[in-house]
Amino acid sequence: MNRKTLAAAFPLTVPVLMGYLAIGIAFGLMLQSIGYGAFWALLMSATIYAGSGQYLGVSLLAVGAPLPQVAFLTLMVNFRHLVYGLSMLEKFRGMGLRKLYMIFALTDETYALLSSAQAPEGVEEHDFFFTVALLDQSYWVLGSVIGSLLGSALGFDTTGVDFAMTALFLVIAVGQWKKAGSHLPALLGGAATLASLLVVGAEDMLLPALAIIVIALTLLRPRLEGAHERKEEKQCP
Repeated sequence: MNRKTLAAAFPLTVPVLMGYLAIGIAFGLMLQSIGYGAFWALLMSATIYAGSGQYLGVSLLAVGAPLPQVAFLTLMVNFRHLVYGLSMLEKFRGMGLRKLYMIFALTDETYALLSSAQAPEGVEEHDFFFTVALLDQSYWVLGSVIGSLLGSALGFDTTGVDFAMTALFLVIAVGQWKKAGSHLPALLGGAATLASLLVVGAEDMLLPALAIIVIALTLLRPRLEGAHERKEEKQCP
């Protein structure tokens, strides 16, 4: 990571910095409230690095859930990352061993940034992607540790702090909506999620919704790529 790449990547990640500090602190507070200190916050955020999964982990640790239940619930919560990964195959091609870290670090927010990000002129694209991902995780780790230390020193009521993650996702989603060439994927995702919720209920909606979205986007891919190309042609001088 050189200075030029860092200078190009950091401004892109500022919204994630603000959000990850907030939700990382919230996670650290929640983890501290059940008796796990800063070391555990650091370890979980460095090795698991899955916001919703870590929030779920706090509840599972609190009740002493058995490992099979932990594994199943983690798979259900993070299954959407399979879709993220498939859409990033071309962007990560040729990254060598760094590709393994990019797969690990592909959170919702990092995916949202990388799916539309373009490396500035003079900055190597793969270095740019890697730096964005690394910065995002550093914010999450920092927030987690700060939250745990604050919880240990001051004591907090953690009721409702888990909404911070939902708020961050909404902020990034609004930004993506404004920049998107077509709103069809977002509308399709919303419709598929709502249909799945109404048909199978909140507890079982995730997998059917993801299946509908993947199939629909695959069928509509030529149309969406055509719309993207037309947008780029209009932007060219």
